[in-house]
Amino acid sequence: MAQVNKDTMIGELLQIDENIAPILLNIGMHCLGCPSSQMETIEQAAMVHGIEPQSLVDEINDFLAKDGK
Repeated sequence: MAQVNKDTMIGELLQIDENIAPILLNIGMHCLGCPSSQMETIEQAAMVHGIEPQSLVDEINDFLAKDGK
């Protein structure tokens, strides 16, 4: 099962499981296709959007555990 951390890049995250996109869209990350967002870490992206980075990491890892990735 894949696990992510706050240093995982957004581009890498979407390669792990493209079904993570709705989680990111729901917190306001609407520019997932933007080249600069692909090179941001989860921590950087979360902070830009006013989200606690570890909370986002935990939510994504919970999703991955349920999705079996």
